Amino acid sequence: MALIECVPNVSEGRRLDVVEALAGAVSNVHHVRLLDRSSDATHNRSVLTLAGEPPAVHDAVMALFEAALARIDMRDHTGAHPRLGAVDVVPFIPLGHTTMAVCVELARQTAAAVADRFQLPVFLYEEAASSPARRNLADIRRGEFEGLAAKLASPEWRPDYGPASPHPTAGATVLGARRPLVAFNVNLTTNRLEIAKAIAAAVRQSSGGLPSVKALGIALPERDIVQVSMNLTNFELTSIKRAFETVREEADRHGVSVLESEIVGLVPQAALPPAPEQTLQLAGFRRNQVLEERLKEA
Repeated sequence: MALIECVPNVSEGRRLDVVEALAGAVSNVHHVRLLDRSSDATHNRSVLTLAGEPPAVHDAVMALFEAALARIDMRDHTGAHPRLGAVDVVPFIPLGHTTMAVCVELARQTAAAVADRFQLPVFLYEEAASSPARRNLADIRRGEFEGLAAKLASPEWRPDYGPASPHPTAGATVLGARRPLVAFNVNLTTNRLEIAKAIAAAVRQSSGGLPSVKALGIALPERDIVQVSMNLTNFELTSIKRAFETVREEADRHGVSVLESEIVGLVPQAALPPAPEQTLQLAGFRRNQVLEERLKEA
């Protein structure tokens, strides 16, 4: 039996009734389990985590697009997190003995179906990418929703599926296959965004920092602090602990401190250090955020 984890990111984190409707659309699909969901108002983004066999996961993703496109208008969307569309990114991740090839095939089949049913431009990324230039999600997302029309007009950025023009309300979407990643944020005891951006630049791989780390500096105005928001795309190359300690060292250099950290969504047990609440100054961490624990429950 092939088992797939899927972690759609949608561009809505403030209207919780909409998030509830999206979660319900996924949960109503037979043989799929919604393992987790989290929403962030500042990012204006929600992350759903679901699991099942490939056909059921495909059906759940199609149901999610249908629900999201009926409720999210990107022309009205604002948020701290970069985004390209209403359903921004949909990665498929192999679980157990499932191969990456199964996830790549599922990504391509689902991308074609999304483009056909919803007339939505679709890009493939990571292991499902159609070219090396499209592996990196940040490159595809650059320009965001507001710059999408100009991007799609360029021959090198024609979508892999669907029209070469944005959906008027839903923009575009990105589907792919990847390894498990850890979404990890570190909050700082300052409201100076330039410090968070400088620390993000110091830790992310693309500017000479840690391997397999993507990072952004983000303001959290409702708390009057800033955040270093990271994705650890291979926690075996750069552990959560190393990423945290590097951010803390960089913060010290800038004369500020770490307030707390957080893990967004689920995390593999192997990625956690001993006593993570203390080691990482984790705020609000729950044991049911461990992927294996949620799979056992399901």
